[in-house]
Amino acid sequence: MPSHHLPLLLAAYQYKFGRDIEAMCRHLIDDVAVGWDELGTDLLDDAPPALVAALTGGEHWPSRTLDHLVTPDGSPPVRMSVTDETANEQDTEWGYVLHKEGIEVISLRHEDIGPIVSWSIDPCTAFNDHPAAWSSLDSPPTVRASRGRRPRSAPAAAPAKAGPSRRTARR
Repeated sequence: MPSHHLPLLLAAYQYKFGRDIEAMCRHLIDDVAVGWDELGTDLLDDAPPALVAALTGGEHWPSRTLDHLVTPDGSPPVRMSVTDETANEQDTEWGYVLHKEGIEVISLRHEDIGPIVSWSIDPCTAFNDHPAAWSSLDSPPTVRASRGRRPRSAPAAAPAKAGPSRRTARR
């Protein structure tokens, strides 16, 4: 859901990966054989403690990949490509595409494309989780300005490195 994944991904880009989209793509996409079961607070490494506390409520959990899966016939699992058919079969609701300018959030039940959330957005922004709110024709939907406090400025944007768009899907 955007309210969980976007804050982690925005903070990871801004702090853990030092605004290096290629490093983030390698970690999240290239370095895993199958995909992600859960994005954890380890993505918040190097983020200010106050931001980590605001995003996690003081809880910590590890990221977990699906690389340990075993198929029924014993063959190694393979990475799933998300199509309309596989999204429905796997009950996948959300897609996240990493672009040099931000994260495209796709409500897979409604559209094949979505609005792009800028990398410079404050990770404490509260995002709407209603799938119909994520229209490709509208700005990214927020529920309120921030999670119960005045918005703070995001770190100054560094020039983004050009690179190919990458896709990773989550439920």
